[in-house]
Order: sequence, then C-alpha cells, then structure tokens
Amino acid sequence: MTSVLITATVGCVVANVFIAIADYARAPFVLANSAEVRLPSAAVPYLATLKLAGAAGLLMGLLGVHWLGLAAGIGLTAFFIGAVLAHVRARVFYNIAFPGGYLLLAVASACFFVDRL
Repeated sequence: MTSVLITATVGCVVANVFIAIADYARAPFVLANSAEVRLPSAAVPYLATLKLAGAAGLLMGLLGVHWLGLAAGIGLTAFFIGAVLAHVRARVFYNIAFPGGYLLLAVASACFFVDRL
C-alpha cells in the first residue's frame, strides 16, 4: 500500500506543477474553465501559486519533512474540495473529473504522510 501512496504523492506533485505552469502561462483551456465556473481571470495566478506551494510542500515531505508534506496534502485537499464545489455551484459537470482527480491525488498524499508521523 505504501508504494501506491508514494506513487500517488509523486503524481500529485507532477500534476500540480503542470497545472500551475498552465495557469501562469494563461493557457486557453485554463481561462475557458475559470470563466465557466465564474472565477475572475485575475485570480488564476494566485491559485497557481497555491498549487505550486502545495507541490513544493509535498516534495519536501517526500524528502523527509513529513509534517510539511502532511500540511501540503491537507491544504491541497481543501483547495480541490473548493474547486469541485465551484464546478457544482456553476453546474459545470462535463469536466468535473479534473478537479476530482486532483482531489483524489491530494487525499492520497495526505494519507501517505499521516502514516509517516
């Protein structure tokens, strides 16, 4: 089970770095999605910073600072719960699997670090 959670945590780091870069680059799919869920485009870089900080915290957790990894996992879990709720509130269900997938990765990462403390 530990190898599955390590893989999920590494996947969470990679996925969040990827989407943060797309957010900073103002990729068309990011802007279209944020408009659909009624998120101001000015907020996108701030949210990208949170995703990148979460990924960095998870990486630090994998390198031995387990409490920071746990904090990052919990923070990303809360972040993506908010993202899923934003999709539900705006009734944008056709792509809700993306924030849902990120949420599952974040939960798995938090679980990995709970076991490490």
